[in-house]
Parts: sequence; C-alpha cells; structure tokens
Amino acid sequence: MHEMSLAESVLEIIENSAAQHDSNKVHAVWLEIGQLAGVEVEAMRFCFDAVTRGSIADGARLEIIATPGRGRCLSCGKSMPLIERYDLCPECDMPLEVTGGTEMRVKELEME
Repeated sequence: MHEMSLAESVLEIIENSAAQHDSNKVHAVWLEIGQLAGVEVEAMRFCFDAVTRGSIADGARLEIIATPGRGRCLSCGKSMPLIERYDLCPECDMPLEVTGGTEMRVKELEME
C-alpha cells in the first residue's frame, strides 16, 4: 500500500509548513489528488489518520479535492477528459498523451 508512504510525505510537508508559520496545531488539510495519480482515496484517508496520530495534525480533517484526468491526442492534437491512462482518442482511435490529473499535492492547511 503506497498510500502509507504518501501519507508520511504529506505529514512531513504539514510539519514543515507548521514550523515555518509557528503553528502548534493543524485543523484541516486540503489534498489535491488527480484521477490518474494511482492513489486510492479511501486508503489515503485511512493512512492519513494512522500517520497523523500523536502529531501536530492529530484529528485534522482531510479534505480531498479530486482533479480530472486530461489527455491530448498524439495524432489529431485534440484535448479531452481522460478517464484511464490508456484511453484512445474518440475521433481517430489513436493513443492519448496524459496532460493532467496525475498530481497529488497539499493545496491548503488550516492551522492555529
């Protein structure tokens, strides 16, 4: 389950940001996860709760912002929503290049 290592990395980002802002408590975390990032959202929630226990983010609310996948046809150049990494262009049946929806990042923190 790679979500555990991702959650540990998110906690490291949270702790670094909190230290930079002299914060002693994180109440909420907004995490942007792309549809094509390969992250199971429910597993991420479980792992986030586990790794934040006893930390500055213990009990913090995790808000997931899902970002859609995007692709561009390598043949006709048309951009379109992308559900799966290996979808084909509906116009010319050629492979699509992934142009969005693969990211995962901490978008916002609510701290005191």
